[in-house]
Formats: sequence, structure tokens, C-alpha cells
Amino acid sequence: MAKNPLTRRQFIHLGTGALAATSAAKVILQPHLLSASPRPVAPSDTVRFASIGTGIRGCEHLEASTHVPGVQCVAVCDLYDSRHTAARESVGNPSVAATREYRTILDRKDVDAVILAVTDHNHRRIFEDACAAGKDVYCEKPMSHTVEDGLAMVAAAQKNNRIVQIGSQRVSSILYAKAKEIYDSGKLGQVTSINAYWDRNSPSGAWVYPIPPDASEKTIDWNTFLGNASKRPFDAARFFRWRCFTDYGEGLAGDLFVHLLSGIHFISGTNTAPSRAQSAGGLFHFKDGREFPDLIETMYDYPNFRVTVRCNLNNAGGEFFAFYGTEGTLSIRDSTLTYKPEDTRPHPEDYSIGGWPKELRDQYLKQWDQEHPATAALASKVDEQVETYTTPPGYSDTVDHQANFFNAVRTRKPVVENEVFGNNTSIGCHLSNFAYFNNCVAVWDEKNKKIVKG
Repeated sequence: MAKNPLTRRQFIHLGTGALAATSAAKVILQPHLLSASPRPVAPSDTVRFASIGTGIRGCEHLEASTHVPGVQCVAVCDLYDSRHTAARESVGNPSVAATREYRTILDRKDVDAVILAVTDHNHRRIFEDACAAGKDVYCEKPMSHTVEDGLAMVAAAQKNNRIVQIGSQRVSSILYAKAKEIYDSGKLGQVTSINAYWDRNSPSGAWVYPIPPDASEKTIDWNTFLGNASKRPFDAARFFRWRCFTDYGEGLAGDLFVHLLSGIHFISGTNTAPSRAQSAGGLFHFKDGREFPDLIETMYDYPNFRVTVRCNLNNAGGEFFAFYGTEGTLSIRDSTLTYKPEDTRPHPEDYSIGGWPKELRDQYLKQWDQEHPATAALASKVDEQVETYTTPPGYSDTVDHQANFFNAVRTRKPVVENEVFGNNTSIGCHLSNFAYFNNCVAVWDEKNKKIVKG
């Protein structure tokens, strides 16, 4: 509490803007019609695609595709037979061709692009084959399972001149576009600190998915699932809860950090890997044989700011971002964005002068008033207020992200979240896990393209 309450004159001079800034209406953002077309798409411009991987995310993509004009799903592929039925139900077409063998899809002449929604450790193999087959690729996040995989995938995309988009859909969100607009305007001033977290508190949020009753070696191609991972007997839990295990996934870093880093990179205009990472965390609740922690926090170094991200599977805190600048703060909580300006107008010192004699305090405040003439209350003008934005009911950034990809396939114009962007955020995930499992500072060696101990 201030030791020297301001005079009424000083309150009027300083407080009018602060009071006015507390009352701001919430603006509902209007979609940019990314997923709509002013006229029907000509049959000759229809993009025909196949989904390789039709599990949870794969089926979500198939359902989303039904809201994007000018696209048609012509085939689906998954190693678990029952997912063929689920895929057909998601796309609303019981006659869509289905297979376990992804190469038969890549051989089809009527497939322009593929959605790749398989386990992280199988991304590289299928991605490289798809690029070599002349297919454009929408690849789920994280783009890679290892640094080496990511570098090879970038090379494959560029060698074959393919359109590639990585699946962190926030990059196509109208909410994040507004955040980027505010960031780019300079209204935040110098941003040196960015915080983000995504917390969940349920078995499903921790990937403890139920095992379907028909899951067996007869209905699942287990050996193909293992790919280049360690050979082991059939284990349905590993197949359906693969994110828990280092052989197949990247844990919380690959599942959720990648969204947070992609959002931060997009809003701030960053397209580089973090230079350094330090991690802390642990396995506190979900002690079910998993190999990744259920709580992890990582501090990242970037050239112009520092980033702290956290994922906690033991509290339903939701999704949150905050960009802290010298002139304002921008935050996103779930589907609501708020910009709040800092009060950067001059203020008289009211703390340290508490140790001065009254005569000197009065002298200081009198001189301060003379040097900072007050504006009459009625003539005061507030230049900035708190701004709040939200997305309309039913809005889907997944649909918009797909629409951006399919439009790029059609026009050959590059997307924002291409293979370079996706690789940089994946490296951030790898840095986090490297730091955690090696109990060290993880440093990105840009020259040699590898992670080393700091």
C-alpha cells in the first residue's frame, strides 16, 4: 500500500485512463472465410486426398474435411482394422477404399495429397515416401521423432518440391491472427518474457485410453507399427497409448509443447529453434509404466526473449499464453484473447519518499506537479483500453488449418507452418526432453545441427 496517497489533482491526472481501461466490450472475431468459398469449386480444382492414420486425430481430420469445399477423401489407411470403419463413418462415405498398407495409397494416381496422422516414430518413413511419390503432405505434430528425422524430412520436402503443412492448427486460428496483429503493431513495446501452459487432469488427457475389445494381433499389424522401434511382443497398451513411451512418441513435449511453441513462433514472427533449454518435472500421479513425466516445465532461450512453458497432467488449468511487454500484456486463455496496456505515463514517486520529512515530501510533489501539468478531467483522453476478443460459437481452427493446406495444394502458394517452421518447433520439443532425461542444459548446436549438453 502506498505510504503517500495521491492528491485529488494527481488522481485525476493519473487515474482517468486506468479507470476507463477497465471497461471494454468483448469482440467476437469473424472468420476470414478460410474454410468457405464464395462459389463452388470446379471439379477440375478438387483436391483428392487420403488419410494415412485414422485414429483419434485422423478421424477428427476426416470429419473436418467435410467442412472444407473442394476436397474429397478417396482412401484411408490404418494398421487397426476397426479404424477403417471409424474413418468411413467420419468422412460419411461407407465405400471409401481402406487398407493397412500405406504404399498402395501412394501408388494411386487419384491421390493429390495425404494427411499423415500416425505415431511420431513412423512420421519420417511415410513422409519421405509420400514426397518421393509426388504427394503433398499434411503431417501431424510434432513433425519429427528425432532431430535426425526432422532434418531428413525437410530435405525430402524440398528435394521433391512438395507443399507441406504441419498440424499445429493454432497457426491458422483467427484468434492467433488477431494476437499476431497486436504483437506486430508494437503496442506491447519490447517483449522479453513469454509464458505458456496447457494443463489437463483426466486419464484421457494423460493418454490412458481404453483398449477396444477386438484389439488383437489379428486386427492390428503390430510389426509394421513397431517400425524401427525395439522389437517386442504384442502390447495393446503400447499401440493405443503410444505417447507414453519414448520408442514411439515425445510425451508432453510432442503432444502439447509443440502447440504452445507453434503459437509463440507464429505470433512473434519467430522461425528458428530455441538456442537453449532447461527442464524440470516428474512422474507424480500416472505411475502406470509410462516413460514420460506427467509434469514438465521448460525454460527456453531465444535471441530476443525468454520463454517458459509447462504441461501438467494433474490439474485442469486449460490452455494459456502471455506475452509481457514494456507497454502492454497480451494473453490468450482458451478461446479468449486480452490485450491490456501498461500505464506508462509519468507517476510521482510515492514509496521511497515515505522516509523523507514532510517538508521535503511536499517540496518534491509540488515540483513534480509543476513539471507534469495535469490535464483537466473533462478534457482527458484515453488513448488505449483493454481489448478482448473471442472466437464465435462452433469455430474450428482445425477446419481453417486444413483449408489453408488444401488451398496451398491447389494454388502451390506456400503455407506458414511449412517443413522449416515445423522442424524448428519440433527441435524445441527435443530440447525439452533432452534436458529432462539428461538432467542438464540442452543446447542447440546450429552449425552441426544437433543437441549437445551445455
